[in-house]
Amino acid sequence: MSDERIEKTKSAVDAADHIPAEKKAALSAALSKLKPELAQISQTHQEDAESIARLVEASAHEATRREKRPEHLHTHLHGLKQSVEKFEASHPKLAAFVSEYSTLLSALGI
Repeated sequence: MSDERIEKTKSAVDAADHIPAEKKAALSAALSKLKPELAQISQTHQEDAESIARLVEASAHEATRREKRPEHLHTHLHGLKQSVEKFEASHPKLAAFVSEYSTLLSALGI
């Protein structure tokens, strides 16, 4: 299920015509990096992987909206970072990719 969410999120980013192509490409690349890490975590922590995928999807939705709601994006990104913290030692790539993804979303000018 988290794979489907990531693909749906990538599609939403690609469809956001108000985001410059280079930023879309960077977000898509970050999402592609997250996908295998979530798949790995879902083998032992299915609920956590789904939660992370939902937060990725929600944060991308907020970031790609035409009418920006920075407080909503901040809330989703904060939740995303918190949900990944417990995996920082066992899955450092996941933590790094979430950090990269969060930075990219923040750089969209929200």
